[in-house]
This record gives sequence, structure tokens and C-alpha cells, in this order.
Amino acid sequence: MAALSGRLAGKVAVVTGASQGIGRTYALALAQAGARICISDLDVPQETADEIKKHGGEVIAVKADITDNTSLEQMVAETASAFGRLDVLVNNAALFGALKMKKFGDIPEDEWDLVMRVNVRGTWQTIKAVAPAMKASGGGKIINVTSATVFKGTPLLLHYVTSKGAIVALTRSIARELAVDGINVNALAPGLVMSPNVETHPDWKEVAASIVASRAIKRESVPDDLIGALLFLASDDSNFVTGQTIVVDGGVVMH
Repeated sequence: MAALSGRLAGKVAVVTGASQGIGRTYALALAQAGARICISDLDVPQETADEIKKHGGEVIAVKADITDNTSLEQMVAETASAFGRLDVLVNNAALFGALKMKKFGDIPEDEWDLVMRVNVRGTWQTIKAVAPAMKASGGGKIINVTSATVFKGTPLLLHYVTSKGAIVALTRSIARELAVDGINVNALAPGLVMSPNVETHPDWKEVAASIVASRAIKRESVPDDLIGALLFLASDDSNFVTGQTIVVDGGVVMH
């Protein structure tokens, strides 16, 4: 956990899907930048909380299901009780690591529906839950995590790529609705990041070399590569930026 500036001092952030991988990196980075953090996952992300506390950060860890309104309302209530406000949401929780590459015609319909329920509906439900508290705090920043696969036409994961394409559209539309409340809504689109889930995933590990070859910056991406863009979108540096998607993939996608 590298030393960062205190550019988020006084801010309170919520990070979903924070128990491991990139979500853990997001939470650690926000805490190191001075934010007080509520981290959530389907199971209490205690290891992430312990790591934040070890470095002097203020954190609460809660169990939350982003597809359940009652669960989300409880998460927001616990954040308000602990910290008194809410300024930043990193909408990170999603289905990815458990998915296997397969042709579009071989995707079971119940698997398709589950990916859409978690990745799209869950993102929307989380925004609905946090927006009133963020408005009461005078505004804030919502960062929806999408994927660079959307802009590449990546095959063999149609349900995942489609769900992440929906996040780009959702981000743009909600940005227009929430701007009046002082809430900026943007999206962060990583390329293939060598998180622990990816490193142990047989499909992605196999294609990693070809993805690196397609990058302008020819190396593997690691979770820390996303911190700069994350902190820009979470901080006052992005106060006049909304409805945008920042791709962080080493220069595969250029638009």
C-alpha cells in the first residue's frame, strides 16, 4: 500500500465488492488518500478492513447484497451512523471471476439473467440506495466500474460484456439526472488486470499474452494501475467531469 496524498481527507466512501482483488485495491487506495471507508461484500470483508486499520485508516466492514434493497439500505445506514455523511461510491461488485468463456449460443439463460441481475440491476440499486445520503452531504462522486471489453467487441463472454456495456449507458443517463444534486457520475473501465482471480482463471490466463501484445504499453496490468484514475474521479479534481468513461488498459482501446 503505497503512500498517497490526503486528497480525500474529510470524505466518506463506500466500496462494494471489496473483499479481494481490485475491489480491495480500490478500498486501500481511498483510505490511504484520507477517506473514511465503508467496505462491503457478500461476506464481511474483514481482511480488507484489517489491512486498512493496520495503516491507520478508519473503516467499517459490512455484509451487503447489491441486489437486495434492504441490505443496501442497511449498508447506507451503517455508513451514516459511523461517519455522518457519504461522499463517494465505488460501484465495484459484479460477477466475473466465476464465469467461463463460451460461445453466445451456449450461455444458459439463467446464467445470463444472473449476470444482468448482479452487474446491471445491482449497480442501479446501489446508486438508488446511496444517492439520498450523498445529496444530503451536499453532493458527491459515483464511480461505476465497467470494462474495456465493451469497446473491443470481446467474444466468448457475451453476457458479461453486454452487462458492462449497459453500465456505460447507465452512467451517462444517471449523470444527467444527478447533476442537479451536485453528484458526478463516471465510469472506470479497466482492461484485463492480473488480480488473483484472473491469475487463477484458466480462460483469462491463457489469453493474457495476446492482450499484452495488443497494448501500446506492453506489460501486464496490475490493480495498482487503476489507482490514479480512481482518485481523480473520487476527488475534487474531477468536479467538472461527469458522464464519462475512463479506459485504463495500457492503450488497447483508444477513443
